[in-house]
Amino acid sequence: MTEARNAATSGGFDYLIVGAGFAGSVLAERLASDGQRVLIVDRRPHIGGNAYDRYDDAGILIHPYGPHIFHTNSKDVFDYLSRFTQWRPYEHRVLASVDGQLLPIPINLDTVNRLYGLNLTSFQVEDFFASVAEKVEQVRTSEDVVVSKVGRDLYNKFFRGYTRKQWGLDPSELDASVTARVPTRTNRDDRYFADTYQAMPLHGYTRMFENMLSSPNISVMLNTDYRDIVDFIPYGHMIYTGPVDAFFDYCYGKLPYRSLEFVHETHAREHFQPTGTVNYPNDYGYTRISEFKYITGQQHPHTSVVYEYPRAEGDPYYPVPRPENQELYKRYAALADARPDVTFVGRLATYRYYNMDQVVAQALATYRKLTGGQAQPEATPAG
Repeated sequence: MTEARNAATSGGFDYLIVGAGFAGSVLAERLASDGQRVLIVDRRPHIGGNAYDRYDDAGILIHPYGPHIFHTNSKDVFDYLSRFTQWRPYEHRVLASVDGQLLPIPINLDTVNRLYGLNLTSFQVEDFFASVAEKVEQVRTSEDVVVSKVGRDLYNKFFRGYTRKQWGLDPSELDASVTARVPTRTNRDDRYFADTYQAMPLHGYTRMFENMLSSPNISVMLNTDYRDIVDFIPYGHMIYTGPVDAFFDYCYGKLPYRSLEFVHETHAREHFQPTGTVNYPNDYGYTRISEFKYITGQQHPHTSVVYEYPRAEGDPYYPVPRPENQELYKRYAALADARPDVTFVGRLATYRYYNMDQVVAQALATYRKLTGGQAQPEATPAG
């Protein structure tokens, strides 16, 4: 706060950045490296946004906002973040609790063989999928995506219940993008992601963000709503990464989001479950349990897990992908386009679900646009 006051009395900041998650922090780092004076503010008491991690009371590194697994196909993004962290190689694996078994998800050859007591080869499982798939003339919904690939039974066992819990809607009511993100494999590859680069920050995300924001040209204000300081601290240009509807005082109504409630537990045992995440598509009120020691590689006699309960209200996590919601967002986007004094970037400001690497790519592209560099394509949304 003192740094911010000092900068304000000596001509202010070149940029005011609202939000200290990936989008805001990448832009702060890039602009500060050019000699720009940056003030980054966040309502939360920490940097890093939802990727923030910390040690719990047992000394276990946890992700308070649920597991954040880094993966990307972009060498540029990986190389950029490598300036601020070393990496620990990690390939995430997920099991789904179905019919009394823990089976690999995404669905692969082993999933089908174990579920149905078969002994199919990779070639035979292709024929199996073809035999159970339902013909869909035009794929419009999340249900269409799955049943047209793997049929009704696998859809009911692995997707329908999970989607209904996660979104509060049946897959037949949701855009195809929701389930299109999950592949179906005919081999035994049980990795959740197939990206070229799969790794976790060696010392955690928070340490990486601290390194990213360490420039003397960057001032950080936490526990701060930007509206409380925007009229008192001079700045040249605003970069806004918060909810776009909140910026415009919900003048067209609230954009629909799904939220999550996280319930953390620590157990006096080496491990709680056999892999990093176990999905529960058909049982219980939670969608999944994740165990952090698999993800971080930490050695500890105890272990910490998190249960995820989808909620209709709470912090905004997932834009609800329905046509009417996109139409509402377009009205806010038109207001944003009419504000040349503000740059809107990131998940919440653009009402799109991006993976972490895609937010980084979008922020780097935004930096180039702001500084007159060659404009790069925006990140492709994650489904």
